[in-house]
Amino acid sequence: MFLGTFTPRLDEKGRLILPSKFRNELADGLVITRGQEHCLYVFSETEFAEMHQRLRSAPLASKQARDYLRVFLSGAHPETPDKQSRVTIPQNLREYAGLERELAVIGAGSRAEIWDAEAWQTYLAAQEAAFSEIEEEVIPGMF
Repeated sequence: MFLGTFTPRLDEKGRLILPSKFRNELADGLVITRGQEHCLYVFSETEFAEMHQRLRSAPLASKQARDYLRVFLSGAHPETPDKQSRVTIPQNLREYAGLERELAVIGAGSRAEIWDAEAWQTYLAAQEAAFSEIEEEVIPGMF
């Protein structure tokens, strides 16, 4: 499970050193792809394969499902961390997420997310206010 927030930097070659707490889960390979809110999703190869199996059940007759699959899968980039636990984030994905040098890598349970540090702080500030005021059940069975 991916948990926590980390603040690595992107080097001049577009590489990121994986947070130490995520390295074991991602050591054998990972997939980086577009996520919602213009962040990047990082899945272990195993989790991505399981997600792909679930995505295969999407109805081809649904334009929304086709659109989602095209955007999500066309951006998918497999990587294997090097000996220094670095992974390269392709230019097209760096552009999609607006990544500069300062990053936020957050744990989101079954995946990690890579955000531009400033974009993450803006998003988090807005969501924390809403989070503290939730009065109804957002996720079934929670609270």
